[in-house]
Amino acid sequence: MKTAVCYYSRHHGNTLKVLQAMADAGEIDLIDVTKPKTASLADYGCVGFASGIYGFEFQKAVVEFARRQLPQGKPVFFVYTYGGAKGTGAKAMAEIAAQKNCPVLGEFSCKGFDTFGPFKLVGGIAKGHPDEQDLSNARRFYRDVQNKLENEVQT
Repeated sequence: MKTAVCYYSRHHGNTLKVLQAMADAGEIDLIDVTKPKTASLADYGCVGFASGIYGFEFQKAVVEFARRQLPQGKPVFFVYTYGGAKGTGAKAMAEIAAQKNCPVLGEFSCKGFDTFGPFKLVGGIAKGHPDEQDLSNARRFYRDVQNKLENEVQT
């Protein structure tokens, strides 16, 4: 089943590293929400949304993209990286999914190297993340998402 992941990844590229690991486990079209491009999410069997955590939540461009582009009833999953704390994680994304009657297949998060704001003064936090264990966990998560989708199709 064809999957798109709409993402925002800057600073150290932590989120993109995780998504590239997931793409190793199955075909994923990556859609950078900051690039002007018409993306028809209706053509996909499943849609993921991914971001680093900024101010304790998903980056606003991803939230707005989901609000505008996510079709009704489309299965979704969420991926995020964070330096210090998860914050509210994918809460805003889960609310959008609920409003659009989209089943949530899961949520994956892991630490990511962070030098934003005061963390720069101490050389950053979560150094070395995402590490190989994080990436392995990301691949496993995406395989689980694929299995859930296959089971939905069979029932």
